[in-house]
Amino acid sequence: MMTPKQKKQRQEVLTTAHHDHEKGLNFFAFFKTHDRETSQDLVQNTFMKTWSYLVKGGKIDIMKAFLYHVLNDLIVDEYRKRKTTSLDLLLEKGFEPSINHSERILNIFDGKTALLLIQRLPETYKKVMRMKYVQGLSLKEISLITGQTKNSVAVQTHRGLGKLKLLYGQT
Repeated sequence: MMTPKQKKQRQEVLTTAHHDHEKGLNFFAFFKTHDRETSQDLVQNTFMKTWSYLVKGGKIDIMKAFLYHVLNDLIVDEYRKRKTTSLDLLLEKGFEPSINHSERILNIFDGKTALLLIQRLPETYKKVMRMKYVQGLSLKEISLITGQTKNSVAVQTHRGLGKLKLLYGQT
């Protein structure tokens, strides 16, 4: 059980924390929820949970970190509450999801075209472009493999990309 002195100390700690951090907590909650009333409710619940924790004898080393942690957990809970629409419910109401593969197919064709066009580049650009865009290597990795500086690899990649765009425009 808490003595009156301990209760008063904890009230002072929470009052000070409320005074120091309420504005920042409200800003953070509003940034995450985009709803002023919800964010204010979440901040109030944060202080209520913190008070409950203190009354139970909990020890808080860094009040600001503790408050933001509690608030973040409440925000996550709020996000989870909002997602109540299930796919089954949508299907019952007549929603039929459609899958459109046309953009993906165009990307595949564009990628294959780009691979063919890389073969038509001058040798200095072809090697670097293949390493960068086909093998997915970084500029640093390419410079280690080729023995060139990272800057010269970047220049070759940039110039090769420009030549590739010209070739692509001709097709």
